[in-house]
Amino acid sequence: MAIKTTDWPLVSVVTVNFNQSEVTCEFLRSFYQISYPNTEIIVVDNASPSDHPEIIKEQFPDIRFIQTKKNLGFAGGNNVALPYCKGKYVLFINNDTEVDPGFLEPLVEVLEGNPHIAMVSPKIHYFHTPDTFQFAGFTPIHPITIRNFAIGFGEKDKGQYDITCQTGSIFGAAMLVSMEVIKKVGTMTENFFLYYEEHDWAEHIKKAGYKIYYQGKSLVLHKESISTVKESPFQIFYLTRGRILYARRNNHGLIKLLSLLYLNLIAVPKQILHYLVIKRPDLAKASFRAMWWHFTHYKNIYGLPKLSELR
Repeated sequence: MAIKTTDWPLVSVVTVNFNQSEVTCEFLRSFYQISYPNTEIIVVDNASPSDHPEIIKEQFPDIRFIQTKKNLGFAGGNNVALPYCKGKYVLFINNDTEVDPGFLEPLVEVLEGNPHIAMVSPKIHYFHTPDTFQFAGFTPIHPITIRNFAIGFGEKDKGQYDITCQTGSIFGAAMLVSMEVIKKVGTMTENFFLYYEEHDWAEHIKKAGYKIYYQGKSLVLHKESISTVKESPFQIFYLTRGRILYARRNNHGLIKLLSLLYLNLIAVPKQILHYLVIKRPDLAKASFRAMWWHFTHYKNIYGLPKLSELR
């Protein structure tokens, strides 16, 4: 749909910094070059322990800058900004990204064009190999294995995914979300801390009757692996824990039973054995700790926090 320049709705842009102030400044310098005329920017510093986040506000004095007292994780860091957001839409975007100047208009057009669409993500390329896809939509998450796949992953961009279509889930590195839907359905749950929270949120939003979209006419470049070290105990713990937690929160009845049996008796033990074979006992321990966490945490893992509860 065509929107008059004077009619573009306000978009609240939220990004979270953790020990990466210069990376965040690089993102902001990129964002300041966009053509979209109506935005506000909120940067949340997630209690960076060894950084100088004050340089962000010094270099970009017109942003709203929020510092938390402790690391609240991905969902918590983003949720802190929501009470301050005035936009019709909220763009949650990783600080380790840079954006194409015209990336935002196509995303807004998707949500403006259909009130039943609640979330939309752009196509994501790798920053250091900018012709290569990281994401062009997701396949649905399998209810038993709790796995999905990024469409286009590793492919060269030849225009094959310059489409606008429904997708199985959202990509947390860059997602535009309707504020009206956030108010109705709730915000991301903070139970995950890291990984799977955006998929969980998308699943709850879909169950509320809304659609999730991919917009191939919008491009964001992702500096993957800057935020989290690959194959670290930290990453493996939260990935494994999040996968099981997603199953607990989103499956029911026989499907839930089968999924939890598969994850706890096949998938995670196989993962532990693999790490032992390749002589990574630290990763094996992290996998076991993630599985054991679920045997000791039974309460307060369901539902979504309401926006009013964040104030």
